[in-house]
Amino acid sequence: MAVPKRKTSKSRIRSRKRAHKITVPAAQPCPNCGQPHLPHRVCPACGYYKGRQVVTIKTE
Repeated sequence: MAVPKRKTSKSRIRSRKRAHKITVPAAQPCPNCGQPHLPHRVCPACGYYKGRQVVTIKTE
């Protein structure tokens, strides 16, 4: 069985773990209502995508 000859340093462990961090998705303002929404998705506030309404949003 393979056994490491030396202890893995903290910097080597941390540099490996650095690649696994979670990134926050970039939100863009909706051109119709101005609310933030994810790119290439329907705006959850107004239901518009690419300048036309594709989902009807019920307001209470």
